[in-house]
Amino acid sequence: MWGVIISIVMAIIIGIIGDALVGHDMPGGIIGSMIAGFIGAWLGPLIMGSWGPEIGGFAIVPAIIGTAVFVFLLGLVSKMFRRAA
Repeated sequence: MWGVIISIVMAIIIGIIGDALVGHDMPGGIIGSMIAGFIGAWLGPLIMGSWGPEIGGFAIVPAIIGTAVFVFLLGLVSKMFRRAA
């Protein structure tokens, strides 16, 4: 039970930090940040490997970088759709 709660809290924190690094507004508020944090925690170690401190099953540094990349790409895609509409 505590593992799930720690994972959710870490995903939210990682999502907020990744969003702040990129400067885009993540849609969905806290839930959007949590989803971005989970995707970044999957994407970051996939690209860079799992290194650095690990909390709640997340390699912190690659997860933050992966989240920043995901939020940046999501911002680019949303800008493309806004221009097309």
